[in-house]
Amino acid sequence: MLGVIVNTITVIIGSTIGLLLKKGIPEKISNAVMTGIGLCTIYIGISGVIECKDPLTLIFSMVIGVIIGALIKVDDGINKVGSYISNKFKKSGKNSTVAEGFVTACLIFCIGAMTITGSIEAGLNNNNEILFTKSLLDLISSTMLAVSLGVGVLFAAIFVLVFQGGLVLLSQLLSGVLTDAGIITSITSTGGLLIMALGLNIIGVTKIKVADFLPAIVISPLVYSLLQMIMG
Repeated sequence: MLGVIVNTITVIIGSTIGLLLKKGIPEKISNAVMTGIGLCTIYIGISGVIECKDPLTLIFSMVIGVIIGALIKVDDGINKVGSYISNKFKKSGKNSTVAEGFVTACLIFCIGAMTITGSIEAGLNNNNEILFTKSLLDLISSTMLAVSLGVGVLFAAIFVLVFQGGLVLLSQLLSGVLTDAGIITSITSTGGLLIMALGLNIIGVTKIKVADFLPAIVISPLVYSLLQMIMG
């Protein structure tokens, strides 16, 4: 869990730095920074999807995943948490980006390939190298996000701790299953597609409810294994 704790701390530090810098940066610059982050997010997503060697698994995982996500209203749930935080910090007469910052940061920090592979590696082999590398990247990302989207990014650190910590513990429980490279690839490629969607949202091209697709990451190993059995 050391890598998860370090990652959580770096998000807190980066967000705090961003909040301190926020007042001194013009809105025009912060908007440009967000566009840059969006473009980089799309690139990271594409890098993950390129690894996909089994498009059927990806397709079925996304379809089944979003059906589950829409039924249980994952996106609404995360947004409600963000809205609750937003209401606590909202200043009268001013629009708040707290909820947007919280949701965006949670997704950026938690559904990338490095999150998944790093947490699995930490759980299976007690190797935190990937999570340490991710922590450095998140330090920079959280600073830039906090400059543009405010205090909601800081609260995403709690989500990082719970989500990544859960992945580490889950990978320890499923150690016999997660040694299959195909399963790990199916998870990371699904996460990559969600990262692409998030990037498109950030630059304003789409308004996809990315969180509703999160169950796809969880069920992709099941879909992969089932298709392998069917196809022999």
